Amino acid sequence: MEHQHIHEAVSRLNGFFNTGATRDFAFRIAALKKLAAAIRSAEGDIMRALREDLRKPEFESYAGEIGILYPEIKHMIGRLGRWTRARWVPTPILHFPSRSVVYREPYGTAMIVSPWNYPFQLTAAPLIAAIAAGNCVLIKPSELSPATSQLIGRLMGDTFDPAHVAVVQGGIETATAVLEEKFDIIFYTGSTAVGRVVMTAAAKHLTPVVLELGGKSPVIVEATVRLDYAARRIAWGKFFNAGQTCLAPDYLLVQRAVYDAFTGLLVETIRRFYGVDPRTSPDYARIINDRHFLRLESLMQEGEILHGGKTDREQRYIEPTLFAGVEISHRIMQEEIFGPLLPVIAYDSLDEAVAFVNRLPRPLALYYFTGEPDRAEALFSRVHSGGACVNDTVSHVGSHHLPFGGIGDSGMGAYHGRWGFEAFTHRRGVLYRSNRLDMPLRYPPYGERVGLLKRLFRILG
Repeated sequence: MEHQHIHEAVSRLNGFFNTGATRDFAFRIAALKKLAAAIRSAEGDIMRALREDLRKPEFESYAGEIGILYPEIKHMIGRLGRWTRARWVPTPILHFPSRSVVYREPYGTAMIVSPWNYPFQLTAAPLIAAIAAGNCVLIKPSELSPATSQLIGRLMGDTFDPAHVAVVQGGIETATAVLEEKFDIIFYTGSTAVGRVVMTAAAKHLTPVVLELGGKSPVIVEATVRLDYAARRIAWGKFFNAGQTCLAPDYLLVQRAVYDAFTGLLVETIRRFYGVDPRTSPDYARIINDRHFLRLESLMQEGEILHGGKTDREQRYIEPTLFAGVEISHRIMQEEIFGPLLPVIAYDSLDEAVAFVNRLPRPLALYYFTGEPDRAEALFSRVHSGGACVNDTVSHVGSHHLPFGGIGDSGMGAYHGRWGFEAFTHRRGVLYRSNRLDMPLRYPPYGERVGLLKRLFRILG
C-alpha cells in the first residue's frame, strides 16, 4: 500500500472516531458480537491458513488461535457496562466544595502490529480490547505468515466498516510508512529489537505504546516436584507450535539430584508426544521460514546434544532437541531461542538458580516446579518476570482474569480481560467545582496568608 493510501486509511479512522460513534456502549457490544460471529464462521479457513503458514496442527490452531478468543469476548461483553461506568472518587477537603470523577474514555485511533507465530490470535486478542474500549483500529499483520495475514484482511473487510477497523498488508516498507503516521496508541507484539524501533517511532509523536515482546523464560525444577508431571507440562509448553511461542520455556535449570532422572523422563515424554520420528507426527509444527530455520540451526553448534538434533531444511523441520554443556556466554543463552531447542542446566541450590536467572534480562515468564508451592512467593520476590506459573508452563496466558505482559526487555503494559480494556483506555480525572461558594484564600493579593496556608497543609498532611 502506498504512503498516500495509508494516510487516507488513518484519516478515515480518525474521522470516524471523531463522530463519537465508537464511544456508544451498544456500538461496542455489537462490534464484539460481530467479531465473535465472524471468527466462528471462519474457523475452517483460519485453520487452513495456519496450516499453510506453519503446518500448525488443528488442535494447536484451535486451542492457541481460535477457541481462546471466545471466552475473552464473552468476558468483555459481560463486564463492559461496569468498566465503562464513571467512578466517583473522594475529593480532598482543600477543594471544598467540589466533587471528583474518573471517566474511562477511548484513546482514539489505535494501531495493532501483530506477529507471525500466532498470527490470528495475536491480532484478534488486542483487537477485542481496542474495540471494547471504543477505539478505531488499524491492523498491520505480519508478512511472514501471508496466508493468515490475507485471511485477516478479508475477514475484517467483510465484518467491519474500514472507517472503524482497517487492515494494511505489506513488509518492512509498509510497516515503516505506517509508523510515520500519528496514532493515539500503538500495540506491538514481536521481538525486542523491533519493539525498540516501534518505541522510537512512537516517541516522535509522543504516542503511548504497549509492547508485548519475548525473552528467555526460565524453568526452575526442584527435586521435590513430581517429575513425570513436570516433564509433560514442560515439553508441552516448549514444543507447542515447534517452540515458536514468546512464552515457551527457553532453558531449564534442574536440581542436580534429579538431573539425570528428569532428562530421561523428558526424552520419554517427547517420544510419547511425537513418536520416534517427530517429522512424521501430525501434531508437530514447522519453522516459519528459511531465515528463521537457519538461525536456529546455527544455535545448535554449541553445547552437547542430549536428544534430537535432526533437521530438514526443505521441510523447515527441526526435531525437538535437548542440550547439555551450555554456558551462559553461548549464543543459545544470549538470544531468545523461539524454536524447539531446549538447554538443560544443572544447579545445586536455589540461590545458584536465582543468580543464574538474574544474570540475564528480565523474562516474559518464570516457571517454577516444586513440591512446596508455598516457597514460590519468596522466589518471585527475588526474580522479576512479566508473569509466572507454578508447576506449569504457558497456561497463565489463557486466563482473562490475569494481566499478561512483560517487564524490561520483555515488554511494557499488559492486556487480556479488564487489563486489555484498560490498556486501550484513557482515564480522565475531572473535578466539578461548586458555584455555591468561592473561597478567597487562593486569590491574590496573598498578603500574610502563607502562614495560614502552611498550617492548613500541616493539618491535611
